Amino acid sequence: MFIGLGCGFSLQATQYSMGTAARMGPGYFPFWLGIVLALMGAVVAVGALAKKATETAVSRFDFRILALVVGSVILYGVVLQPLGLYLSVFLLVVVSSYASHEFNWKVAVANGLFLVLFSYVAFIRGLGLIFPLWPSVLSN
Repeated sequence: MFIGLGCGFSLQATQYSMGTAARMGPGYFPFWLGIVLALMGAVVAVGALAKKATETAVSRFDFRILALVVGSVILYGVVLQPLGLYLSVFLLVVVSSYASHEFNWKVAVANGLFLVLFSYVAFIRGLGLIFPLWPSVLSN
């Protein structure tokens, strides 16, 4: 799956201008990200096919986990504009963390706070992107 997705993304990225490492075009990052994903898939496949690989049984599919993870991403997209980046990221992390069998409120809150800080540093300060940071009610 990783090899297929990585090759597909890399192939599609060649339709865009690549640019150089110093001056990246729109196809540069997706191309190399696809290559890295395909290489990671190859490493996983080789490890799984090795004689020393441990056999594991896959239990039944848990739709609750799928619904929590996908639902948290959809929830993030819906509430980003009205709630702002900080609360939306925090909500995304806490709801998706609830899907884990080892769920812990303290860890989920700590991860949420860390990712809020990281999102601010990376996207607002680092890249200069413009997002609503707080709920629209508080900014008036």
